[in-house]
Amino acid sequence: MTQTTTATAPPQGARLAPGSPADRAIKRQRVLDILAAAGRDSLLLTTNTALTWYLDGSRVHISLAGDPIAALLVDRDGDHLVTFNNEAGRIAAEELPSGVNLHTVPWYGNLHQAAAAVGTGSQPPLPEAEVAAELRAARQQLLPAESARYSLLGAELAGIMTDVLSAARPDTTEFGLVSALAARVVAAGAEPLVLLCNGSSRSDFRHPLPTHSPLGRRAMAVVCARRDGLVANITRWVRFDAGTPEERDAEARITAVEADIFDATVPGARLDRIFGEIQAAYVRHGFGADQWEQHHQGGPAGYAGRDPRVTPAVSDTVVLDQAFTWNPSGPGVKIEDTVQLTESGLRVLTVDPRWPAATVNGLDRPLTLQL
Repeated sequence: MTQTTTATAPPQGARLAPGSPADRAIKRQRVLDILAAAGRDSLLLTTNTALTWYLDGSRVHISLAGDPIAALLVDRDGDHLVTFNNEAGRIAAEELPSGVNLHTVPWYGNLHQAAAAVGTGSQPPLPEAEVAAELRAARQQLLPAESARYSLLGAELAGIMTDVLSAARPDTTEFGLVSALAARVVAAGAEPLVLLCNGSSRSDFRHPLPTHSPLGRRAMAVVCARRDGLVANITRWVRFDAGTPEERDAEARITAVEADIFDATVPGARLDRIFGEIQAAYVRHGFGADQWEQHHQGGPAGYAGRDPRVTPAVSDTVVLDQAFTWNPSGPGVKIEDTVQLTESGLRVLTVDPRWPAATVNGLDRPLTLQL
C-alpha cells in the first residue's frame, strides 16, 4: 500500500461537496468523543452512510448497489482514506476533503485490512458496527452547511416532481413517468436511489416498482434522491378526474395522521414513543389498527433514506436540526415529505409553491394534483 497525497484545496472544476472546515472539525470531534467513551484509539468507517457524512458528501461509490470503494480510519493523529489504485486519481482530484490523507491499495486488495493498518495506535481499530448507535447520534443534528445543501436538494426535487407530473397523461406509462423523473434528477447532479410509481390499476401496492402499465385515472410517484450524501424523499399523487368521495376522504385522513406524527416530533421525544403515537393516529382517523403493519412508517432522514426506520424497538431521542421523513399510508393513499426540525418547528424541505397544498397545523401539505 502506498500513500498518495494529503488533500489541500481541490483543483478547479472539482465536484467536491461544499462542506466547510468548521463542519468537518465538529464531525471529527464527535468521532473522537466516541473513541474516548469507548477507550479506543481509532475507528474504521466502512459504510456509505458513515463515509458520506464524515466526508461532507464525497462520492465513495461506483455502483449504487455496491459497497463503497473507500474506507476511512479516524485516529487521534488524523484521518486516513484508503481506496483502490484505480479510484485514487478521481478521489484525489474531485472528492477528497482538505486535511484527509489518501492511501491506495491494489484494486484486487483487501480494502478494510489496508485501512486498519494505516493507523498508529497500539489497538486494532474499532469497527463501525460496534458504535452504530453512537454514530447515528453524531449524524442527527445537521450542521448549517449540511442544512443548506439539504434544503436546496429538497426544493429542486419537489420542483422536478411538479414539472414531470404536470406533463403526465392517463396513457403515460409508469416506466415513462419514472424515466422522466430519473433524467431530471440526474441532470440536477443527484442520484435516484428509489423510483416508484403505481397507476390506478396497481394502487394496492405500497412499494410499487414501475411497470409498463398506463397511469389511468390516478397515480402515485415516489423519488428518493441523493446529492452530497444527503437523501431527500418525496411522494406525490396526480389524478385525471375529480376523484371519488372515498378517495378524497382517505386523502384528508392520512394527512391528519401525518399531522399527529408531526406534533409528536419534538426535541427530546423518543422514537419508540412517537411510534406509539403513529399507531394511535391510524385508529383516531378512521384507519384500521393494523395499518402500521402494512408498510414502514419512516423516521429520521439525512445520510440514509431512513436513519433508522422507526420501530417499537428504536429509542433514539429527537434533537433540533434533525431531518425526518415520515410516510404514513393507507389503502390507496400515502403522504411523504422530507422535513427538518428547527427552533421554530418543522420546516418542509421538499416543497414547491406551485404544487397545490392545504395548510394543516401551520404547514402546507400537498394535495393530489388534478389535471
